[in-house]
Amino acid sequence: MLCAQGLGSEEGSVRQLCQGYLGKWCDDVWADQAGNLVGVLRAPATGGATQRPEAILVMAHLDEVAMSVKRVEADGTLKVIALGGVNPVNFGMCPVDILGAQATLPGVLSFGTMHATAESPQGADVQRGDVTWGDVHMVTRRSAPELKAAGVRPGTRVVLSRHWRKPIELADALAAHFMDDRAPLLATLRAAEALAGERGALRQDVYFAFSTREEESNAGALFAARHLPCSTAIAIEVGPVAAEYGTRLEVNPIIVAADEKGPYSRSVTDALIGAGERSGYTPQVALLVDFASDASAILASGVIGRAGCLAIPTENTHGFEIVLRDGISACAQVLATYLRG
Repeated sequence: MLCAQGLGSEEGSVRQLCQGYLGKWCDDVWADQAGNLVGVLRAPATGGATQRPEAILVMAHLDEVAMSVKRVEADGTLKVIALGGVNPVNFGMCPVDILGAQATLPGVLSFGTMHATAESPQGADVQRGDVTWGDVHMVTRRSAPELKAAGVRPGTRVVLSRHWRKPIELADALAAHFMDDRAPLLATLRAAEALAGERGALRQDVYFAFSTREEESNAGALFAARHLPCSTAIAIEVGPVAAEYGTRLEVNPIIVAADEKGPYSRSVTDALIGAGERSGYTPQVALLVDFASDASAILASGVIGRAGCLAIPTENTHGFEIVLRDGISACAQVLATYLRG
């Protein structure tokens, strides 16, 4: 999943990988009109009912932070903007894939030389390390007509090259770009696998929605929430490790009490904390000011009345991210415990 490209609204490679696993464990799996991958585990029917009320919507997102072409310069270089909350320093000067309509072309994200002075437009910013997207250009070594023939235009998406995506092992951790949200996808799949073998423990139907465009607009999650019969939404996320939030890179999962869109539902937050404790962990409860999730977007929109967020502690969010192997397993275990209850 880390090596598969999954930019917003074009997450087909990641979706296909997830569908192969989710299809093993759910009663039904489909892709909806927004591109979300949806699977449902149905609770045992009682009293002649065919479907239990009060279904829960569990969400992890398929997409990743990326870039988009703002304009094509006469010399064939590209100006780009961010898709999602990412700064140039998160990627660095690195190889990219430019996803033209007719061809995918290689490129290099460039800040310019480190040997420039303030006389160069981006020189002072680069020297200070305060690089903005206005300082960035993308080298293609193609002419403007060649780029046009490949279908490269304003709005063309640009993603980190496959050469830059492989994870490394770091003792008890894994590090790579796009652990957000591949690690939560894996934790959600593991929870679905665990619950598939013990459906009798489910009190309500559970819908798993692997959503599109979370990093840009939460559009996929909002579509799913409006079209699925659920009353509670749970986002499975990466949680930032930062002293200001009191969070640490450890196995104990983060339970998000509130984020930039407002507080999560107290009853759901308390239930997630309880599930963490019953699973043998000491949850890290955090108020994340510069953070949002599919669940908080849904709650803020008024589509669903209750929501919570369970997160895997992650160093370097939106950069070269580090998660503990056991942190993924812990998240899966706490999620399964919550859903059983």
